[in-house]
Amino acid sequence: MPTFEFADRVKHLPPYLFAAIDAMKQEALSRGVDLIDLSIGDPDLPTPKHIVEAMKEAVEKPAHHRYPSYEGMPAFREAVAGWYKTRFNVALDPRTEVLSLIGSKEGIGHIPLAFVNPGDVALVPSPGYPVYPVATLFAGGESHLMPLLEENGFLPDFRAIPESVLKKASLMFINYPNNPTSAVTSRSFYEDVIELARKYHIIVCHDAAYSEIYYDGRRPMSFMEVDGSAEVGIEFHSLSKTYNMTGWRIGFAVGNSRVLAGLGKIKTNLDSGVFEAIQEAAIVAFGTGEEVLSGIRGVYQARRDALYNGLRGLGLHVIKPEATFYLWTKVPPPFDSSGFVAHILETSGVLATPGNGFGSPGEGYVRFALTVPVERIKEAVERIKKALREGFRKNGNASLNLKP
Repeated sequence: MPTFEFADRVKHLPPYLFAAIDAMKQEALSRGVDLIDLSIGDPDLPTPKHIVEAMKEAVEKPAHHRYPSYEGMPAFREAVAGWYKTRFNVALDPRTEVLSLIGSKEGIGHIPLAFVNPGDVALVPSPGYPVYPVATLFAGGESHLMPLLEENGFLPDFRAIPESVLKKASLMFINYPNNPTSAVTSRSFYEDVIELARKYHIIVCHDAAYSEIYYDGRRPMSFMEVDGSAEVGIEFHSLSKTYNMTGWRIGFAVGNSRVLAGLGKIKTNLDSGVFEAIQEAAIVAFGTGEEVLSGIRGVYQARRDALYNGLRGLGLHVIKPEATFYLWTKVPPPFDSSGFVAHILETSGVLATPGNGFGSPGEGYVRFALTVPVERIKEAVERIKKALREGFRKNGNASLNLKP
């Protein structure tokens, strides 16, 4: 039998965090564990019925059974532009400043291929979405990690980036509301980003997938609202979290037309666009009434309050989120992140995500996702309470192996 070697870019990949989490989940389920899965951010709420009905109707149309356009149907791009105008008061040209994506992950994964040469640098937040550094690796670039620390409000410290790195940087990824820390940011931060990008000719890639999951009426702003943003970058968005459409795989990017043209060149060579029936359903989704969206946010707010208050009641240090459906929580000593996740899974059947899986600055934290009903969240808190009481005599050294 011949031996087939992986390419170096694959050999150097770290294990994908959520694949490792899924393996833990499947192993626990195989043992008959009554698992409460608070690990992966996949909404358990169904896609609103009116969107599903629109999809049923659209899928019957023979015209949609052919190859779709690469950049997205004109009607879809116009709907995106209309949504941005309504939600953020941002005017976009749907012909040149909107691009459809097969989920925002696809666009994030492809953008370095358009603009990063071997040896170039991408500025990457850490802890952060694992696709940012992996996409950079695939393009032959190098990731310079920007630590997101609690003492800095989980914002990168641009002053800590060496001048030599900034001169080699071609891309910067930012993400607010933030996954995994749930941090939000301000206009002044975006103004600092734009100033830095202008000075060093860096393309800004803002991942805004969680902008519509917010609490207490505090609506996050868009990077595109800030003067100068379209000169230096683009914003990725998704229908996954806003409308509970994770499995539908549709998203979009907006902003700088030159950057979108570069991303579009990659897409025309590597994919064939989004199924047009899904685009039609997405157009209907953009018209979803506020009563439906506020209802979804209300469900998450009740879950947030239950888990936040419950974990705080156990003496844990928890960041109270203003947005996203994640709680970023410090692990109690002497555990590390992976050890704590392994311990509570083994002793309580509750699965979380270790913070170090999002990057080394995430060590010492775990992420809980608000993707089960309130009753199960309260049960999870009681189980974790029991796990903490049992201590770590038996499981204190257990860990989830996330090393290459």
